[in-house]
Amino acid sequence: MPSGKGVDKPTRTAGRARFGGWRPRSLRTRQLLAASLGLVAFLALAGYALDRAFVSTAEQNQRQRLRSYALAYTEKLDFDRAGEVIPLDVPPDPRLDMLDSGLYAEVVLPKSYWSSTSTLGLVLPDSPLLGPMEELFEGPLPITRLNGESSTVYRYGIGFVWPARRNNPEFPYTIYVLEDAQVLRSQVRVFRGALWVYLGSAGLILLLLQMLVLRWSLRPLKYVVSELTRVQRGEASGMSERHPRELEPLTESINAFIESERENLDRQRNTLADLAHSLKTPLAVLRTQLDAGVDSEALREELDIQLKRMNNLVSYQLARAATSGHKLFAAPVPIEPHADEIVRGLEKVYAAKGVLCEFDIDPKARFHGEPGDLQELMGNLLENAFKWARSRVLLTARPGAAAANRRAGLLLAVDDDGPGIAEEDVAHILQRGVRGDERVQGHGIGLAIVQDLVRGYRGELHVRRSEELGGARFEVKLPQGL
Repeated sequence: MPSGKGVDKPTRTAGRARFGGWRPRSLRTRQLLAASLGLVAFLALAGYALDRAFVSTAEQNQRQRLRSYALAYTEKLDFDRAGEVIPLDVPPDPRLDMLDSGLYAEVVLPKSYWSSTSTLGLVLPDSPLLGPMEELFEGPLPITRLNGESSTVYRYGIGFVWPARRNNPEFPYTIYVLEDAQVLRSQVRVFRGALWVYLGSAGLILLLLQMLVLRWSLRPLKYVVSELTRVQRGEASGMSERHPRELEPLTESINAFIESERENLDRQRNTLADLAHSLKTPLAVLRTQLDAGVDSEALREELDIQLKRMNNLVSYQLARAATSGHKLFAAPVPIEPHADEIVRGLEKVYAAKGVLCEFDIDPKARFHGEPGDLQELMGNLLENAFKWARSRVLLTARPGAAAANRRAGLLLAVDDDGPGIAEEDVAHILQRGVRGDERVQGHGIGLAIVQDLVRGYRGELHVRRSEELGGARFEVKLPQGL
């Protein structure tokens, strides 16, 4: 519907403008941007993983440190007859005797409680009584410091049983050692600062290395652009062969395109030169007749002959010009449909001879070029075979050799059971520039078109005696393509 088309086009245009305008046009910029994003993501993940690993390790170290304080207390701890704790003369750490020092100790008994001098004036979390050899590590837990400010601590506890002595029964007790969480946070803060400084420095170094690697890896592309510029300026005839393997298809395609364009230009020049040269003789004859003052009837007869001759020459040269050019990268064309169409027409023209045309066509055979070129190629070969055959014509088409990542070639052959062509006459028949009235054996102007077409596709044309039918065999071999 018209309304639908009117809506779709602006929408697609707006989408391209919205999402396509920001894309970098430089390959180096694209690669550097992608590498930078990947590097940043990697460093972020690596930094996060190292940070988590350090925090876990720091917590484990703090647990072991607090556990060592608790075990040191256990070795020197003693109780009086009433089951109360006897304070140590020298604690495991001097901070335990300093008010609000950040390191605290507690001993929890079934009916009593003891704490180190450093806990005086502090509000600590409740400490449960643990079972024998039961351990507990937790934090950060909230506390209230001596100056009334809130803070947090990590706490480690372990349960023991005091053995019975002098008629006193055994009793359980638990030792707790607490440390200010600021100690762990300070360690983590120092580590994180050093970690991101080193990771950032490593990132900058890697980014510089990536820039150097990109510059080195993209240098062949710069050479390709430089060579192409030299070709455009006429300083070189084509691209060199000294390129990385990945760029070889590109440079080969460029060389093939340059060669194809150069050959097309040469063909056009040759066609115009041949046409001008061919018309000189008829024009000179007419000029001679006019200057000689021959009668009107003879002049009219000569004029008719020369006009027909010039018309044939012009038709021939135009046919050559029309069929000489072809697309370098063309879609594959099947053989059999075009062959059927040509043979049906020829069988009508040569119905009186009763010639039968047989096909030996491989279904995989394809012609990579212009359909018109295929029709001209097969049409001229088949018409020539129908003209000279007695009763049989054979058309053969098979795919040629093919390498990896290259299209297959083509073998196209036409055999007839006619008189054949003498080996010494082949070179003369296929000689370039021979006019129609100079061609022997009655093969006509079509063979010149066939030869130019085969040459245009960088193929080979061979003429020899047919082993199957006994007449002539015209064999066309087209090479594998890019």
